[in-house]
Formats: sequence, structure tokens, C-alpha cells
Amino acid sequence: MIEKELTQIIIGVAIEVHKALGPGLLESAYKECLFYKLGLAGLWVEKEVAMPLKYEQVKLDCGYRIDILVEKSVVIEVKSVECLNDIHLAQTLTYMKLGKFSTGLLINFNVLLLKNGVKRLINDVPK
Repeated sequence: MIEKELTQIIIGVAIEVHKALGPGLLESAYKECLFYKLGLAGLWVEKEVAMPLKYEQVKLDCGYRIDILVEKSVVIEVKSVECLNDIHLAQTLTYMKLGKFSTGLLINFNVLLLKNGVKRLINDVPK
């Protein structure tokens, strides 16, 4: 499945979760529900995936963790904030770069309509 199709499925599932829960909960609640529903949709999902930092010849565990990784190709960063800002975007792009993933979704559940809280990110990274 190509990433564009995959992101459409993920966004559809995220909308289902948002419709059921609404805005105002903690990020952890949305992350757990999204993880659960993506698994029910038949997708391979992992949460809290460690992303080590490679510096020179050393691999350092600095505590970076991808919220959800789908089909070993799409990074999902879950937020529940008043508004997304540049640091949220940078965080998601960093995970994509460290893991050499080309596609990411930054999803803010703290909005009235989820379509206003979703950013699809494409990054050309060498494999």
C-alpha cells in the first residue's frame, strides 16, 4: 500500500476517534484510542517507537519516541494543544529524518473539526 492511501485510511480512523471523543482530552487518550482503532483496521501499528540519534559512529538513546508508526512507514505525532506550532512540525520532521521515513502525520485532536488539525508531511530522505 502506498503512503498516500495509507494516510487517507489513518486520517479516516482519526476522524472516527475524534467524533467519538471530541476535543479536550489528554494526548495519551487519543494516542491509545487511535492505536487501538488502527489495529482493528488491520494495519500494522507500533507505539512509542524508540528513535536513537546517530552521531558520528555512535547510536545514542536520547529518549526520542515516535507516538505511532503505521506499516513501518508512516510516522504519526499526536497532539492535543490549542494550536500547532513550528516546534510540533520540527519534532515530527525530526522523527521522520532519524528513522528515514518519507511520510508523517501531525494530528492535533484539540480542534472542533479534525480536518483542521491534520498536517500531512512529506520529506525526501535517503534510505
